[in-house]
Amino acid sequence: MQRLLTGLQSSGALHIGNYFGVLKPFSEMYDRYESYLMVADYHAVTSLRDPEALRQNILNVVKDYVAVGVDSSKCVIFQQSQVQEHTELAWVLECLVSVPFLELSHAYKDKVAKGLEANAGLFNYPMLMASDILLYDTDVVPVGEDQRQHLEYAREAASKFNNAYGQTFKEPKELISKEIAIIPGTDGKKMSKSYGNTIPLFGTKDEIAKAVMSVVTNSSDGKPEILHAIHGNFRPIAELEAPYTKGNNFKELKEMLVEDVEALVAPMREKRNAITDEDVKAVLKTGSDTAREYASKKMADVKNKIGVSL
Repeated sequence: MQRLLTGLQSSGALHIGNYFGVLKPFSEMYDRYESYLMVADYHAVTSLRDPEALRQNILNVVKDYVAVGVDSSKCVIFQQSQVQEHTELAWVLECLVSVPFLELSHAYKDKVAKGLEANAGLFNYPMLMASDILLYDTDVVPVGEDQRQHLEYAREAASKFNNAYGQTFKEPKELISKEIAIIPGTDGKKMSKSYGNTIPLFGTKDEIAKAVMSVVTNSSDGKPEILHAIHGNFRPIAELEAPYTKGNNFKELKEMLVEDVEALVAPMREKRNAITDEDVKAVLKTGSDTAREYASKKMADVKNKIGVSL
């Protein structure tokens, strides 16, 4: 069985883009692999400076995965910061790649363009992500088409280490579902917490309605294309043909989308509300212990090969 690794930053409330882009695909495939699901809390530190919010987000992201149907007994759910080998290996990999190489990162340039501080953690982000993947001899990583570069960085880091010190790391492959599109946000850009254009995944119906009602509806041909693109994730496109061409009453279309979002979210929201913080801590303790056992053996091999083990 191949090993799969994925994860989400614990940097804020999830939205429907996260659901269709990451959670739903993972929930449908994870039991076909030896799956590792990482809460990427150290990655969140590049932009989140609120300790209490980060603690709560760590708990919340695990609740989110369990609520959408992930069985914690069938995968390793762990906390990145509880496995110190992630940051250890990241340093080693940073010593093998160049500054110009890291400067090519689309994610770094995009976040700086959005106004985020160009801190060193954000700049070195690709090597911490590479260590996340390489530590576990990962075979595949599910990513969106726009995240393909992350795997290129991981493969390059693995190749540089292997060339310098001998075969040590697998070069992982991206697992991209062609059916998953980039979900537009309420303003037409990619749905993202940093853009503030999201529809909350586990929000109340009123919160969902408020977000949906803010979706821009301007269009050159009379069809609200952004609204239509979001709606197509909730029901077959063929079912949208009539309502989206029948007079284009934008308020009615948005109300229909609210009902469709609520129909999907309500059962998951109920399940999520029943999960306690203590339930999550127990899951993370078990998963982090398992991940640490594997990562420590891998890091011991790395230390021996680079010459720091005496």
